Parts: sequence; C-alpha cells; structure tokens
Amino acid sequence: MPPSEGETLPDFEAPLCDGETFRSTTLSGALGDRGGIVVCTGFAFSAIAQNWWKRFLRADWDEFEEVPVLGVSRDGPYAQNEFLRWLDRPDFRFFADVNGTVSESLDLLADRDHMANVSTPWRSAFVVDPDREVQYAFVADDWISPLPRSDIETAVGDL
Repeated sequence: MPPSEGETLPDFEAPLCDGETFRSTTLSGALGDRGGIVVCTGFAFSAIAQNWWKRFLRADWDEFEEVPVLGVSRDGPYAQNEFLRWLDRPDFRFFADVNGTVSESLDLLADRDHMANVSTPWRSAFVVDPDREVQYAFVADDWISPLPRSDIETAVGDL
C-alpha cells in the first residue's frame, strides 16, 4: 500500500535535479524547514505532467515558504533538467527515478499494459513534515485525474 497520513515516507536517495545540475540526494536532505510536497508523475514531458506542473506554477506553488515542491518521475536527470528549464522554474526540483526504486519504495510502481516493459508510479502527491511524516496523501486510481490542488495547499498551510 502506498503511504497514507500518519506514516513516514522512506528516506530514499536518487539524483535530484535543479534545472542545471543533479546530485544524489536523500528525501530528508531535500525537504525544507517545514517539510515538502512530493509529486509523482510518470514521465516529465508527458501531456499530463506538463499540464500539472503548469497548474502548479499558476497556483504559485513555487512560493511556498520553506516547503519545496519535489517531483519524482522515471526520466533520467538530463530530461528532468530540460523539463525544469522548460518550466522556467528553478524553485521546483525533480528526483530522477530512472530504475523505479523510488516509486517502488513508495509502493506506487505499476506496469503499464499498453507500454511494453514500462512501469511508472501512480500519479500521487504527499505533503510531509520535516521528519517525512505524511500529513496529506493522494494517490490517483486512474492515469489522468488531476491532483486535488486545494487540499494540498490546505495541508501545506497546516505544516
């Protein structure tokens, strides 16, 4: 089962991309003083990911104080950095989950029947405090549902 409220996210480690560089970083090392938002998507340049992240920008998610927005997707670090440059937002960062180990540690990895030998995480978002304890969790039960943005914003406000 994916993590739910009250549980602690594993302190996974993966390349963390900032739009220019990447370096191996733990989740706890990427969180801010108040915690963070972990958003899992399949691939950075998918139409759904592009739509979601543009919505986050319009909602000013890049302005959360001490609460970084951290993406997780199956793309490599060069594609992640290109996506961040495309967004033109260095405030967001992405974990490159190339081998799916991050998604697997969150119990989100799912085989994609229409994509031979490809697995991606279920689209999801977790608002966590600085100790990685989940304050809010959303896991979509389909591949296209939007995130409940207002619920996530309320949870960030409560950190």
